[in-house]
Amino acid sequence: MSDSGDLQAIFAREDAARMLDAQRRMQDGVATYAQLTAGGLRRIDIERAVRRNELRRVHPRVYVDHTGPLTWEQRAWAAVLYAAPALLCRDSLEAPRGRDDGRPIHVAIDHSRKVLPQPGIVVHRMRDLERKAYGGTPPRLKVEDNALAMAHEARSEIEAIARVAEVASRSFVTAATLQKALNRAHSLRRRKLIQRLVDDLATGTHSVLEHGYLTKVERAHGLPAGRRQSPRLGASGNQFRDVEYEGYALVVELDGALGHDSWRDQARDADRSLDDLAELGAVTARLRFHQVFDTPCQTAARVGRVLARNGWNGKVRRCGETCQLNV
Repeated sequence: MSDSGDLQAIFAREDAARMLDAQRRMQDGVATYAQLTAGGLRRIDIERAVRRNELRRVHPRVYVDHTGPLTWEQRAWAAVLYAAPALLCRDSLEAPRGRDDGRPIHVAIDHSRKVLPQPGIVVHRMRDLERKAYGGTPPRLKVEDNALAMAHEARSEIEAIARVAEVASRSFVTAATLQKALNRAHSLRRRKLIQRLVDDLATGTHSVLEHGYLTKVERAHGLPAGRRQSPRLGASGNQFRDVEYEGYALVVELDGALGHDSWRDQARDADRSLDDLAELGAVTARLRFHQVFDTPCQTAARVGRVLARNGWNGKVRRCGETCQLNV
């Protein structure tokens, strides 16, 4: 009986050691104190391994199996294991493209928990964390929930829009998956704006951009009232212009399409095109979110120049004390 018991203990230790080795490999060489002891190591064994530089303490009760610089993946694993149960989030949702710049790793924990801060880790507390978990190695938030969390923290409307636009560019992200994430975000700032963006994505309309142009550019800066959804007969039948300034030979087309990685590049191109229009007096201006939500004052000035060139006698006015319009 004694021999059988000893043999079973040996087999158990070997199984635990194999499990620890597999776990350590999956975690890029990172392991917790609990995992090490479950794998058969005693406290004295761990302390000896640290003295021999076979293990290195990264965070309290979290170790890595070498003493050299940590990769981004190892830093991510160490952060998730230290704060466990935790998920990668914010800018740490994915490994950086190119060289690791050493920025802190962001992790999310349940709102009911508290974790002592550690160098190189930023902890965020979130509600309904289990419903927002994607999984993966290391585990992380779903991209939709992560985008909404970053939109919640955005300093401006255009930054919040950018977060939604960036995630909408992914092939597996749809209006339906964004809506589910929105339903899980109970205390979201700018909820109405983001809800309209999701609705636009679902229906293919540009209502957010159209309303923004009306209130932030046209009305706020005293531009003449344009005619909305002006019909015209084209080669393919009836077509509608977003905004037409009748009598001044100017049509404004609003391109509020989400889901393009290059939308900020397109915004820069639209700025240059609008400047060219102001010089040439051309009849169609195409605007995007950047021109309306990020630089509405400059956009109003440019549109005003086109209108003035085509006969408008009015004057673009400042929208308030902080207006960026140079008048």
